[in-house]
Amino acid sequence: MLWRAVSEDAPGPKWSGLFAEYWPDYKQWWLKEGETTRPTYAQSRAALQQHMPEIVPLYDELCELVGGGDLAARFLSFYCPPPYLAGCSQAIWTGKEPVMVRNYDYNPNAFDSLVLHTKWQGRRVMGTSDGLWGLVDGVNDAGLAISLTFGGRRVVGGGFGVPLILRYVLQTCETAEEAGAALARIPTHMSYNVTVLDRKRQYLTAMMAPDRQTLITHAAVATNHQENVEWVSHARFTATVERERFLLHRLTLHRDPEEKFIGAFLKPPLYSTAFNVGFGTLYTAVYRPKRRQMELRWPGTVWSLSLKDFEEGGRHIRLPGAA
Repeated sequence: MLWRAVSEDAPGPKWSGLFAEYWPDYKQWWLKEGETTRPTYAQSRAALQQHMPEIVPLYDELCELVGGGDLAARFLSFYCPPPYLAGCSQAIWTGKEPVMVRNYDYNPNAFDSLVLHTKWQGRRVMGTSDGLWGLVDGVNDAGLAISLTFGGRRVVGGGFGVPLILRYVLQTCETAEEAGAALARIPTHMSYNVTVLDRKRQYLTAMMAPDRQTLITHAAVATNHQENVEWVSHARFTATVERERFLLHRLTLHRDPEEKFIGAFLKPPLYSTAFNVGFGTLYTAVYRPKRRQMELRWPGTVWSLSLKDFEEGGRHIRLPGAA
């Protein structure tokens, strides 16, 4: 995989160039169930205006930047997208300086492999891109870090793709409490567990779903189920319960030092090589919100990135077990 780190303070030629590069594949995915299955532009923008009004000017700017086309604008709204599944494990190591650690398990052929560093609307944000402005994890200049895992339920409903919800939280929130309030009110189209950690050591995990109220918990660990396993075959396939127990054990009964805890994410049972079925570990991310820093890790490789002193660049990463 070729990973890139790209910085652009305001939406401009770098971002529009990335969109032009990725759009053909995203367009095919967006239309895979038929164009009429997806909401109209008017419905999509109205949903954004209702639930995330602060970023509507940014959305309008991005739509204009890519030519103002109807399909692109509907896609960029992330409103009621096609369903998609990921693996993932995430946890808060609650030491002297808490860190958020996560594995992202997904199909390498359907992934941006891109870190975006932006100053959109005056707020610095750095994170792993999904959909070119959504994020699957990230940190902002207020020292708020965030990450997601799939919640292990098949229910699909009216709401937003969770990467845009993460972008919204990092654009508008500064504390875990503020993030929790936003996550509790914004509708999601599928079930996700979203963990946040702020610079003052406060953290929470929001168990979001399209068909029931978001549950705000103080859980330091999230894998691919919520309070109970509901999709048994998926739980067995992804070993979500086993991964959760393993992490809880490392945090409590057998408390690891920080580096050993991080290292466990690059080994079984957390690290997966199931790339042939779309659930291999694409990367491990380590977030240090107090320092506004992130690391991307692979076996034998660490890529450190700083929100303040961000350096653009790239890495060619060979994934163990990937074809």
